[in-house]
Amino acid sequence: MNKRTLVSRALLAAALFSIVTVAQEPVVNIDAKIHPNLAEAQRLLVEANNRVIEAQKDNRDDMRGHAERARQLMAQASRELKLAAEAANAAHHR
Repeated sequence: MNKRTLVSRALLAAALFSIVTVAQEPVVNIDAKIHPNLAEAQRLLVEANNRVIEAQKDNRDDMRGHAERARQLMAQASRELKLAAEAANAAHHR
């Protein structure tokens, strides 16, 4: 495989990864009546994500990818909180 092919494939992979991660936003999907603290944590992640989006706009996305990585981690944290709520639910139903 030549260098040009490797670079092309790497760029394609990076573009696909960006599309997938941009589609993943933190969400509030925990029942606040059952897990109020976890739901509030998710709400704060959504708010923080929105602030980072505004910062990216203000800085014309010139943050060397760090803001985007932070957004990815917030989406991951939101998913982990949902898993934590589900685990707590499962433990109570034993």
